[in-house]
Amino acid sequence: MKIRFLILISTIVSFMTVPTLAQMGSGGDANTPRLNTTDRYVPVIARGGMVSSREKMASQIGADILEQGGNAVDAAVAVGFALAVTYPQAGNIGGGGFMVIHLAEENKSITVDYREMAPAAAHRDMYLNEDGSVDDARSKYGPLAAGVPGTVAGMIHALENYGTMSLQQVMQPAYDLAYNGFPMYNYLQSSLNGRKERLMENEAAAKVFYKADGSSYNYGEILKQEDLAWSLKQIMDGGVDAFYKGEIARRIVADQEAHGGLITMEDMAGYVAKEREAIVGSYKDYKIVTMPPPSSGGVHLVQMMNMLENDNLKEKGHNSAATLHLYIESMRQAYADRSKYLGDPDFADVPVAELTSKEYAKIVRDLIPADRSRRSSDVAPALDLINESPDTTHYSVMDRHGNAVSNTYTLNFSYGNHMMAAGTGILMNNEMDDFSVKPGTPNGYGLIGGEANSVQPKKRPLSSMTPTIVLKDDKPYFVTGSPGGSTIITVVMQSVLNVVEFDMNAMHQLAAPRMHHQWLPDAVMLEEGVSIDTKNILTDMGHIVAPPRFTLGSLSSIMYKDGIFYGAADIRSMDAAAIGVE
Repeated sequence: MKIRFLILISTIVSFMTVPTLAQMGSGGDANTPRLNTTDRYVPVIARGGMVSSREKMASQIGADILEQGGNAVDAAVAVGFALAVTYPQAGNIGGGGFMVIHLAEENKSITVDYREMAPAAAHRDMYLNEDGSVDDARSKYGPLAAGVPGTVAGMIHALENYGTMSLQQVMQPAYDLAYNGFPMYNYLQSSLNGRKERLMENEAAAKVFYKADGSSYNYGEILKQEDLAWSLKQIMDGGVDAFYKGEIARRIVADQEAHGGLITMEDMAGYVAKEREAIVGSYKDYKIVTMPPPSSGGVHLVQMMNMLENDNLKEKGHNSAATLHLYIESMRQAYADRSKYLGDPDFADVPVAELTSKEYAKIVRDLIPADRSRRSSDVAPALDLINESPDTTHYSVMDRHGNAVSNTYTLNFSYGNHMMAAGTGILMNNEMDDFSVKPGTPNGYGLIGGEANSVQPKKRPLSSMTPTIVLKDDKPYFVTGSPGGSTIITVVMQSVLNVVEFDMNAMHQLAAPRMHHQWLPDAVMLEEGVSIDTKNILTDMGHIVAPPRFTLGSLSSIMYKDGIFYGAADIRSMDAAAIGVE
């Protein structure tokens, strides 16, 4: 089989195999790729399946699994373990995340919650000083920042229940990359240099990511991770118990004890991945299948799209001041609601049905003025009327059978708490910062949380991760998701609306400029590409416009139409890649 691929580096398309515009036009049979001849952005095109992720070696591994006859779940698990090797700032086996799966044969969607869990010894005020102030360092860096990892349990649960290949088959490529090494590439070199000072403070991490003399690996030099290869081999041979009850667990716990952490063998052995009922919203002729709590993303994605459904956005125009005004005000309401109502549904009564209802959307939509902005101080959670890390990573997979996977997982901050469990090669997360360490106080990304997301033993912290599958005629049409901390929800919303409302193709939708508002702080972030005239109109309406501190998100998306897969990896990201299988 011929593999066609697109490697995106920064904003430059460095290599692309696609049909000519003449081949994409009208005519031909039903399986002829069709794109508008005026499209400036061309996605990857394939007929046998597609993988899109932040790192091209991992995307290639997923495509290889599809080529070998594996399904979308097999490929997704292979990509997840591969990213733990090749994209260590966010790919992981020491963190956690969420997976949304659509199964073609049963025509059903399920979700897997493998979010990290607070240790049994965690307590509500563990990050507060004696005077009641928050100790940011304790919740962000060091051993107390780590929750019990969920990635291994989640990946193996998905594979054993919905995959077709063995754990050995899907993990072998990741093991080979860790054991034999791979050439240092631009983005990883830059990332490791940027985090060098803090990573060098941890002996195990310094040993893996830097040379014996403390110097950095240069572009093209081989990075080997022998301890991580050992851990991967343990999991390949022993399955989930090898990680949570075996020697890996003992080494993680020993490292926690040596540095003053809380995770015990009982915490490790007690972790389970959970299947949860997907949130399924509707937008015109489409179904939006997305993640339920402890993700806040799915709830608020559906809430915001409900608020916008009856406005003629296409007539107002893409990224016009009128459209962006409605985006901003819907985001303002959603993030206000997030601050009060969202948390782990096993610990808090989360009003999912109410927040995602069309009735509630009408109530809060009617509160939006047509010609002026509101102030966030005047917008409160309104049900009584009836930052995670930018270094999270997302990948999408579709196979030729009609199965689809949307997966977002993370260590939270880039490289998590910057501590590697000695002898494992595993970077630990700092997900405990995603709890409201002091209800009403912003976390590392400026997000306000309430009692529903307070620290409690064995509780899972709230997340903005929003893996999403859009169905058309009950079949996967568009798969998308993004990293970006608090911006994930709004980035995914714009991704979906660009496709279902503005008829953009898979590449165009992620190339378009983005915006973000999260209630507090009361500011609108606008990427470059939104016109100065639009900015001035928004300012005249009372919106506070500010440039973003970083690009907003990094989408990995796939569209399926008329028997053809269209893949795209974000032009905002170096070394991202969509790879198709013929």
